[in-house]
Amino acid sequence: MASHSSNSRASHCSHPSSERNTLLCKHGIKPVLRVSRTKENPGRRFWDCANYQVKEGCNFFVWADSVYEEEDAKKVKLRKKVGSLKLKVKEAEMKMKAAAVVGIIECMLLLILWLHNSASSHSMLCP
Repeated sequence: MASHSSNSRASHCSHPSSERNTLLCKHGIKPVLRVSRTKENPGRRFWDCANYQVKEGCNFFVWADSVYEEEDAKKVKLRKKVGSLKLKVKEAEMKMKAAAVVGIIECMLLLILWLHNSASSHSMLCP
């Protein structure tokens, strides 16, 4: 697996990618997405230092598919976490609904007791 492709064996890929926004080379600049033209890795995409052709390259190199695999693993983790959080929200909503029902029933019972006590005390006052 070659770590770098020569000028004649690599081409610049012009479409934007979100991975580029998360990667920085040793110069602190965003890398360029290139396509390998080597015999060992034909058509395989990789991120490379933008200064590669200017002889000031910092040897930054990352296979694009390794970035995708890492991002896919992160997405799977996040999806699981979102699913877990959604379940917790549903559980909390059910608890809130149950608490609201209990609260309403308690209020009704207190109102009934208050009315009953009012009626009892009123009947005691009147002979």
